[in-house]
Amino acid sequence: MNSSQPAFSSWLNAPAHQQWLAAEGLRLLAFAKASKLPEGFGNLDEKGRLPSDAQAQTMNTARMTHSFAMAHIQGLPGFAELVDHGIRALRGPLRDAVHGGWFAVAEHRDGNTGKNAYLHAFVALAASSAVVAQRPDAQALLDDAIDIIDSCFWSEEEGAMRESFSRDWSSEEAYRGANSNMHATEAFLALADVSDDKRWLCRAQRIVERVIHGHAAANGFLVIEHFDRDWQPLREYNRDNPADGFRPYGTTPGHGFEWARLLLHLEAARVRAGMLTPGWLLTDAQKLFEQNCVHGWEIDGAPGMVYTLDWDNKAVVRHRLHWTHCEASAAASALLKRTGDEQYERWYRLFWEFCECHFIDRECGSWHHELDPLNRPSGDIWAGKPDLYHAWQAVLIPRLPLAPSMASALAALSQSVSM
Repeated sequence: MNSSQPAFSSWLNAPAHQQWLAAEGLRLLAFAKASKLPEGFGNLDEKGRLPSDAQAQTMNTARMTHSFAMAHIQGLPGFAELVDHGIRALRGPLRDAVHGGWFAVAEHRDGNTGKNAYLHAFVALAASSAVVAQRPDAQALLDDAIDIIDSCFWSEEEGAMRESFSRDWSSEEAYRGANSNMHATEAFLALADVSDDKRWLCRAQRIVERVIHGHAAANGFLVIEHFDRDWQPLREYNRDNPADGFRPYGTTPGHGFEWARLLLHLEAARVRAGMLTPGWLLTDAQKLFEQNCVHGWEIDGAPGMVYTLDWDNKAVVRHRLHWTHCEASAAASALLKRTGDEQYERWYRLFWEFCECHFIDRECGSWHHELDPLNRPSGDIWAGKPDLYHAWQAVLIPRLPLAPSMASALAALSQSVSM
């Protein structure tokens, strides 16, 4: 694998652009600090305040812990205690002390006692980043997360993650999801780095072979999201609830970009580990990016990337979500680093211009998380500004190599500074 330096003038090589990304990251981090609750981290409103009924959630607690750990690794003061707070929450009120695993909300006060792979992937990611940050009890949290993944979620037979279980693990949902497996792939790349165990890279490739090189490739490189227990596509899933925040109907361009980037990270990680690395990881990433640009960008005549498409590639949910554009930008930067192809520079600049114009909120802080079809701030799908993870990673990824994973890459950069 040969990463290529672009022959043209790239923003990735421009000191001012790198400074702009770093400054935007600091702004995002400062806003997110207010999400701290006694039992973890909660959802902030559009002005960066915690609502009176805010509850600590595993998803936000894990994402914040991961994000704050990467801030601490860079040498930014004020984040060590927040990482430690997240670890305590994930080892305390968010964890099921009886049956193991993690609830969605502290002490399952939302009435949901189930255990789902999506959340557990984020717990593993948070724990791995906290280990790299050398925070107390991070290794214990990581060991717990790995044990649950190994014993409950990972299916060696399927080469993928099972989706969800009842509280005591006695009953399993007859569903398989691309979204949870995508975030498991992300977590496995990080686990490979912190554990120096190549099995995580083998598992990540098996997931990618099934979800992308198999199903998505057969669907024109638009990612099929929903499957039954035997991995048969469920094309009508959530037709009556098309804007679901986690399991929307149809295909989701944002996930196509996210997968494209992850394929490049996996390729780089396997090469770095001296493992046999298939050439289709690059070509599949390129096709994912191309097809989701073709069918997602301005598909309804307005600027921006729509949330979802139907099976005829017509826009279904026309809202523009911030995370979709974060992943599009990050994928463009990854492909630009990998290939040096100028088309990815053009896309990279286009996505950032759109984000600066429409998503970045200079008045109230952070980013608008959602725009309506006319690109006006909206809260129809995601209310408030609870998500640091996507925008923070979007300003980090262009500044980091494709491997190792982000926390480990940041640690390596810090260690490379000579006195």
